[in-house]
Formats: sequence, C-alpha cells, structure tokens
Amino acid sequence: MTVPLTIDVAGLTKRFAGRTVVDHFDLQLGEGRICGFLGPNGSGKTTTLRMICGLLIPDEGEGQVLGLDLRSERAEIKRRIGYMTQRFGLFEDLTIRENLDFVAQVYGLDHRRRRVGEALDRLGLATRADQLAGKLSGGWKQRLALAACMLHEPRILLLDEPTAGVDPQARREFWDQIHALARTGITVLVSTHYMDEAERCHEIAYIAYGVMLARGTTEQVVVASGLRALTGEGPGADRLAADIEARPGVRTAAAFGAALHVCGTDLAELRTAVSPWADQIRWTETPATLEDVFIDLMRHASDHSVQARP
Repeated sequence: MTVPLTIDVAGLTKRFAGRTVVDHFDLQLGEGRICGFLGPNGSGKTTTLRMICGLLIPDEGEGQVLGLDLRSERAEIKRRIGYMTQRFGLFEDLTIRENLDFVAQVYGLDHRRRRVGEALDRLGLATRADQLAGKLSGGWKQRLALAACMLHEPRILLLDEPTAGVDPQARREFWDQIHALARTGITVLVSTHYMDEAERCHEIAYIAYGVMLARGTTEQVVVASGLRALTGEGPGADRLAADIEARPGVRTAAAFGAALHVCGTDLAELRTAVSPWADQIRWTETPATLEDVFIDLMRHASDHSVQARP
C-alpha cells in the first residue's frame, strides 16, 4: 500500500551573506513516518526545518507540505505543523497549565479548557499542571514543549534536537510518545545527534554543509556506505587507535572500553593494517554501525558553504 506523502520538497536552497547553507535539498516523507535528520553542527538542519515549516523562504526549490505549496501557502502550512525548537521557548514564570492555555489562545483554539486538559493527560503532565515551568527538569520541559506543539492537532511534527541534555530515561519516554503519535498518522522529522535515537526512526537523512549525503533506513545507509569493520580485543587494544588509524586502508579507529573498533572499505586492507599487532590482539570481523557511517561521512564531507554556488 502506498503511503501518502506529507512532505515532498525538491531543490531547496538557502544562502546567507554569500554562503550556501542548504544546497539543493530533496526530501519525500510519508504519512506516519519518523525520519531522523542527522548531520554535524552547522550543517543546515535547522535552516531546512524552517524552510519546510514556512518560517523561511527558500532561494531556490519548490515542493508541497501537506499538499500545500511551499511558497504561496506558507501561512496555512504554519498552522498545520508543530515545530519544537532546540531551546525551551515557553514562559518559565507561568505554570504548565497557564503556558498551554496561552498557546491555545495564540492559535485561537476553541474549547481551550478541554484541549489543555487532554494535552496534560496525554503527556503525563496533569499531576504537575500547577508547577512553574521554570522549576521543571529538562525532561519535563520537553514534555511541556511537545504538549504545546500538539495543542492545535498538527499533522506534521518538526523537532529540532528535542532531547539534547535530557537524561536517558526521559529520552526513552519522549521517544515512546513520538512513536505513539506516529501510529496516529502524524509525520515526524526529528534532528538528533544521538545514534540510538536515529536507530529508532523509520528512516534517516544525513546532511553535511547543506548537502544530502545519505538517505534510507538505517540498514540501507550502513550497507550503502561500504564500510567494513574489525574489533580488536587483547591487552592494550584500546591504546592503539592513533597508530592503527594512520595505517593505509583505515578510515577510523576508536576505543570502546578495552576493545578497539577499526573501519575501512576493504576488509583485506583492514586485516593488513592490523597485522603487526596480530600476535597480541585478537581481531574479529564485526558489522559497521550507524555511528561509523556518521563519523566517516563527517570526516570526508567537503565544506561547500564557504562560497555560494552560482
């Protein structure tokens, strides 16, 4: 069964002061899908999200969001999207309930009391409804921000690094909420630096310096990278990273506890590279990970943002 597209954009380009921040970006995302948006800091993720939700006008490119034209129907797109920014943007001197009521008024929503009550229940905020937002921990602030995003019942959620600085339990609970929302048909585009979060997405998109470098499911992206890996275990294996990474055929070498994880595109070259330590370290072929791909792409991406392209 074909899933209807909620985001369908092509060639999105944005320049600031002669710098190409987003360079001919394409994305198609279906209803109820969760897409992890990955890339180093300054790669253009936030700018892309702002173009998709209608806050920024692209210099080039076109597309539709929820069937609405990205350029001529920006105001309507903004009304149908929930956008959660990197920083907590609600009023810290208001209670949770007062914050949600204020947001409901801004959107001009009817039945405000009912909507706020449902949002409090849905995000587990009811018992803290009269607590000041400024007294909340990072995890509870994120719940409040998500509740505010959902008040007007959007069909798309754009989340910009929503769990940065949040503890692991709060992150897991937040992601359980995201999957629950996706099951109702809400499409989610979420930027993150956490590989475990990326792996919880249905698909991922990797962008560096405004250019899309990888797209697909986690498995598809790892396979397409062509990376192979060896794991070394033995006395002092974790101390060999710098020496082995300098060897021909090695793209990355990183310690994980007492073991060493080595990556490259040619398994034979990898085995040759680690052979000087074969008498003391046991080397085993292991699958490359999404983090391996992320680091490899980041290290070898070219910075196209220095000067705008004609």
